Amino acid sequence: MGGFRLFWLLFVWVLGIERGVSGLACNWGLQSTHPLPPNIVVKLLKDNGFDKVKLFEADPGALKALGKSGIQVMVGIPNDMLASLAGSAGNAEAWVQQNVSNYISKYGTDIRLVAIGNEPFLHSYKDMFTQTTLPALQNIQAALGKAGLGKKVKTTVPLNADVYQTDSGLPSGGDFRPDIRDLMLKIIKFIQDNGGILTINIYPFLSLQADPNFPKEFAFFNNKANPVVDGPIVYTNVYDANFDTLISALEKNGFGQMPVVIGEVGWPTDCDPNANIDNARRFNQGLLDRIIRGQGTPKRRAPPDVYIFSLIDEDNKSVEPGNFERHWGIFNYDGSIKYPLDLGKGKALTQAKGVKYLARQWCVLSPSVGVSDPNALAQSISQACQYADCTSIGPGSSCSNLDPQRNASYAFNMYYQTMDQRKDACSFNNLSTVTTVDPSQPPCRFEIMIDIGKHELSVSNKVPAAGFGSLLLVSLMLVLGLANGVH
Repeated sequence: MGGFRLFWLLFVWVLGIERGVSGLACNWGLQSTHPLPPNIVVKLLKDNGFDKVKLFEADPGALKALGKSGIQVMVGIPNDMLASLAGSAGNAEAWVQQNVSNYISKYGTDIRLVAIGNEPFLHSYKDMFTQTTLPALQNIQAALGKAGLGKKVKTTVPLNADVYQTDSGLPSGGDFRPDIRDLMLKIIKFIQDNGGILTINIYPFLSLQADPNFPKEFAFFNNKANPVVDGPIVYTNVYDANFDTLISALEKNGFGQMPVVIGEVGWPTDCDPNANIDNARRFNQGLLDRIIRGQGTPKRRAPPDVYIFSLIDEDNKSVEPGNFERHWGIFNYDGSIKYPLDLGKGKALTQAKGVKYLARQWCVLSPSVGVSDPNALAQSISQACQYADCTSIGPGSSCSNLDPQRNASYAFNMYYQTMDQRKDACSFNNLSTVTTVDPSQPPCRFEIMIDIGKHELSVSNKVPAAGFGSLLLVSLMLVLGLANGVH
């Protein structure tokens, strides 16, 4: 019997090695003007070995497409719904029936976790959700039990790493923030008592982006950074150090065995000096190598589930934290590959299949138009960027190398594509024209959008959530560029 068991274990191990990495998890964001069809995304997930996915909201199309896919689902509840769910058990029961029970019973969607809010205790929220998160968690848990799903579907609260800190500057000094410590302990105890997990989001990129003195190498794996020595433990990267600071906080408060998953971790590819293809590939390949090896951290040797952020770029995402927010995907908006990644045993990424595009044409600045009136042109550019994603022409971004004329063309084209290539979407006071010659200038890509009509999708909002500040920055940058002949 022992010999058979050993043979079986060896067989499973070899099978896993031959197939490459298994057990990948990722975030599937839906803030896009022209989203990939859900069935194509599910195929993309399966083709690349993802068997767990996190949704930030209960999107009907995504949840239906995930039915009987073999992919386990964490479905999120947005922060703006917490008050309603906290204030009424009936609202929580209705939410569970509509967004959990319905998809499990009708479509066979394998929902395993419900995420209550998303980083609700961020400092920037100024206690906006401190009174509603725990009651919402309690009501959703009760509703799952009432629906007969309490054993199958568990709860969690995705938290930003700013919920804990260390006064010593070392992971061993970890504890929860004093202002939310009591609340955190109540939430953790409730989750533990009900068999749930704690979810933490760790972003080495943001550590680097926020602090000019942060040692860049320490943000990556397999680096040349000076290690951090914490007693008998040596930390060679911020990912391990950050995670173990949380583990120290849990141990210090009597929750040393609390299950933890990493809900978000990744690296963006644009719109910041450190956000580029090379850095993203370096970080994410290092992350994947750890997952493939089954590597944990010094304080937690067993590897946690790690949800890579993110699967696909989102051109309609808020840029309040920074323009890089729209560029976290390991795939472009259309499921094409941004950069190669090794998924184990030489297995490479596979791009999305069956994507249908708008016509192969672009809206550009007319060659006959001069730049003698930069103000008029800047107004047209500002108009375009009010309704389209112009983040990639910001300073230090992938399209910042364009000359003033191509800057204008990029803005015009993004508007034209966002508006489904409507004839009136390439007018701009007779400053623009449609061309069939691709104006892309690597690394700057002039996009052609997904044809939503061919995929028979309805999109509720095609206007990107660009803030006025970012639009003003783009406009001023372009005016200066045009006036001075620089880019």
